[in-house]
Order: sequence, then C-alpha cells, then structure tokens
Amino acid sequence: MIEDPIAPVVLVTGGARRVGAEIVRCLHAAGAQVAVHYRHSRGEAEALVADLEGRRAGSAVALCADLLDSAALPGLVEAAVAHFGRLDGLVNNASSFFPTALGDIDETAWFDLIGSNLKAPLFLAQAAASHLAASGGAIVNIVDIHAERPLKGYPLYCAAKAGLLGLTRALALELAPRVRVNGVAPGAIEWPDDGQFPPQERERIVAHTLLGRVGSPADIARTVRFLLFDAPYVTGQILSVDGGRSAHL
Repeated sequence: MIEDPIAPVVLVTGGARRVGAEIVRCLHAAGAQVAVHYRHSRGEAEALVADLEGRRAGSAVALCADLLDSAALPGLVEAAVAHFGRLDGLVNNASSFFPTALGDIDETAWFDLIGSNLKAPLFLAQAAASHLAASGGAIVNIVDIHAERPLKGYPLYCAAKAGLLGLTRALALELAPRVRVNGVAPGAIEWPDDGQFPPQERERIVAHTLLGRVGSPADIARTVRFLLFDAPYVTGQILSVDGGRSAHL
C-alpha cells in the first residue's frame, strides 16, 4: 500500500479489459488514482471505473482515445492531468496482436502493429515526460518475451515489441534521472480470445514453461506495481514474467 498522503496518478492504456484491467485494479488497490484508457471498450471501462469509484470516490476516470492517431495522444495525457492535477505513472499496455504471414504483410498490418506496440508508447511517453519529471514518476512498458525470441508466424508483431524493448532502454537514458522507465515481458499469461492458439499449441507452450503452467494477469499486474512504486533504484530494465519459458527458448 502506498504511504504517500498524495495518491499517485497512473494512466494505463488498454485498461478496460483482460491484463490491462487487472493492472488497473492492482494499482488502485495499492492506493493509486487511475486513468483508464480505452478505445472501443466503453462499457467495460465505465463499469470498471464505477466499481473503483464505489470503493474510493474520485479515484478513477475512463478516457477514450485512438492510440493509432498520434495527434490525439497529447490530449489523452492532458485529460488525465486535468482530471487529477498530476501524473506519476504511465503504463503502456494497449497492444494489437495477430499473425502476419511473410509475403502478405501490408501497410494496414504495419500501421496497426507498429502503431499500437511502438509508436503510441513513444508519443505518449513524449507527451507525459514533463509531467512525470515534475512528480519523479515512472513508465512501465508491457513488452513480450518474443521481443528477443521471435514467435514463428508473427514477424511484424515481434519486430514491434523488439522496438518497444529498445525504446524502453532509450527512454530510461533520455529521461534520467527524474523519470524511471522499465518494461515487463510476459510469457503465456492469458490466451487471445480469438482462437489464435489451438489447444495442442497451448499444451506445447505450457510443456516448455519451467513452472509447467500458464501465468495469470495478476502476475503481470503485481510486477507493474513493483516497478512503479517499489523499485526506486531500477531503470532501463526488462523483467520477464513467463514462468521460466524464455530461459530455454
């Protein structure tokens, strides 16, 4: 639990569903005020905020923005600052994830995967930098173990996450010493809900994971909370949360 009498404010992109929503709940339970970004998931974002507001009034807000529209990103940051009066953390969680067969990659896939996984985190960090410097805040980027160990069939996604990994370290250098920047690289945490990984493939992945099981969104959320609030001497690092899978990929 945060002991600072001024509750820190954290903007979480893609915070309405799945892992993003668990990150929001975890940070809120630790005492933070949260700005929950969403694009299409308005109902889920508003329901989540209503629940959090019921627990602690004035502690949550839902903000809509298309992260592929770079011109809208400074406004997203400013909306969070305008609502809460400050910004202490940015979690770049929102991500597109789908396969791209080499030979069939087009500009639409490039715009979506690079835009959500690399371009948006860069422009959001740029927009948030002065606010985070003023508060001595931090950025956590949700990367992927496949940024360093590519997943067959997903070359563009892997390239985008590899860029985010490099950006994380570059931002740590650029924003030091006032702002810390780190990344969390999940392994198998929550399967996509569009059938991309059939049962046999899921079993193969779990069998190759040292802990022999899939992780939970809470595993990622707790790591994000640690890097934001409990790691004041950690910056420029990528922490894999993957049950040991990347240890022998």
